Amino acid sequence: MSDIAVYPVVDYEPPVFGGPPKLPPPAAPRYHRTPAVLARRSPADGYRTHAAAVFADAALRRVLEVVDKRRPVAQLLPLMAAGLVDSLPAAAGLNPARLQRVVAQICRPDGTAAEVTANYTRAGRLHAIACRVEQVHTTIGPRTGPRWRVVALHMG
Repeated sequence: MSDIAVYPVVDYEPPVFGGPPKLPPPAAPRYHRTPAVLARRSPADGYRTHAAAVFADAALRRVLEVVDKRRPVAQLLPLMAAGLVDSLPAAAGLNPARLQRVVAQICRPDGTAAEVTANYTRAGRLHAIACRVEQVHTTIGPRTGPRWRVVALHMG
C-alpha cells in the first residue's frame, strides 16, 4: 500500500436558497406609436435629425482624415468648437480609417442639438465615435445664421 491520503475539499459554493432563478418580466416598449404620439412629431423633427446626421457624417469624415494626416488641421476649425481640434489623437497607424455608420438623435425640443454616435474601421477593427453637435449663430464671413458645429467629441 502507498501512503497517499485523500482529504475532502472544502465546499466554496454558497448554500442554495429560493429555488430556481426567476427571469424578470419582459421589458415594456418605451412608447407606443399611437396617433397622439405621431401627431406630436412634426415633419420638421425628421428634417432636423437628418440635417444633424448629414453634418455629423461630413464632420466626422474630416476628423478621421485629419487624424490620419490626410487633411490639414485648419479645415476642421470652422466645424468644431475651440479647443476640440487641439485634443485630437495622433494617427494610429498606416491604415486609413473608414467611417461606417452615423446615427443622430435630437436632444433638445427646439431641434438645435443632437447626440451622434458613429463607428469606423481601421485595420479590420471596429471603433466608436460619439459627439454632440449644436446649431450656433455665426456672423463672421459671408455665411451668417445658424450653422452646425461639433461641441463635444469622444473617440474610442
